[in-house]
Amino acid sequence: MNILITGGAGFVGSQLARSFRENNPTATMTILDNLKRRGAELNVPVLQQLGMNFVHGDIRTPADLDDLPGNFDLMIEASAEPSVKAGLDGSPNYVLQTNLVGTLNCLEFARKRVGGVVFLSTSRVYSIAPLRAIRLRETETRFAIEEHQEILGVSSAGIAENFPVHEPRSLYGASKLASELIIQEYVDTYGLKAVINRCGVIAGPGQFGKVDQGVFTLWVAHHYFGKPLRYTGFGGTGKQVRDLLHPLDLYDLVARQVVSFDNVTGRIFNVGGGVTVSTSLQELTTLCEQVTGNTVAMSHDTTTSPVDIPLYISDCRKVGETFDWQPQRRVADIVHEIAAWLRENETQLRPLFAPA
Repeated sequence: MNILITGGAGFVGSQLARSFRENNPTATMTILDNLKRRGAELNVPVLQQLGMNFVHGDIRTPADLDDLPGNFDLMIEASAEPSVKAGLDGSPNYVLQTNLVGTLNCLEFARKRVGGVVFLSTSRVYSIAPLRAIRLRETETRFAIEEHQEILGVSSAGIAENFPVHEPRSLYGASKLASELIIQEYVDTYGLKAVINRCGVIAGPGQFGKVDQGVFTLWVAHHYFGKPLRYTGFGGTGKQVRDLLHPLDLYDLVARQVVSFDNVTGRIFNVGGGVTVSTSLQELTTLCEQVTGNTVAMSHDTTTSPVDIPLYISDCRKVGETFDWQPQRRVADIVHEIAAWLRENETQLRPLFAPA
């Protein structure tokens, strides 16, 4: 098997690469990445030691793809500008060039030289106004979905694939939604085999988290290194909720999808931890304190970003039924693994998470 992973030195791409190598030791694997994301360069020697071919390239440049040798049985499109805040305070050029034009370049390459594509999209394709209009109740530690809802595609199980996407959702979300639409056209017009996964928050060891992307790993790191944190938005109480997905659970799903391309090509699936693997920031704080033994200074800011939402939980019933899949790792497992990674690599990671 010949596998290409674009964005393969990033957190998700590199984790999938390692899992594919472990489970397919004879596969030929090529990793393409522009190394823009901080920490990505640290993954390159590890991937090379595992026998993977690393190419320093950019999906915005068609020649970087065209120059890759041979054909590929599988492309995992994991490259992205992943911040929902991208373009808010400046030009949208990079997010649109990477997430939309880059996808077009990947599809043109795949049309000619790839057997099947797994596209990692995002839950951020869903419109912000309907997400904020979900009926919620406030518990002691989190926001929770009310049983009765007037919006299509939301239930106590979370947000499903038919939730509204017709209103604004951020430049990041719009770029990924546009990519989804074009992928489906390539499937219909050219017979490309492709599956689209709308991923929620993916978190685990090896993620160099920031506030605008990877905040849950950042939360653990700040507790580990004793750095202050801040609850921001929606009253500043930390009751915002997200579901988390461990990259090994994502790999388990992708491996099942790859052998089912003929039956699911062109389809879209919500992929995340669901209700059972969800947490609020307030709950995460308590868990981080228990795991690290540290309590950090916590400030409160009631200012809410225009692209923030109080709750997102993936309704994974469709993907679960289609592939007989469900996430195995819980929030506590993810936090413990991140803390262990920080401890084992403290000297290397301290300058990234806790610079002097």
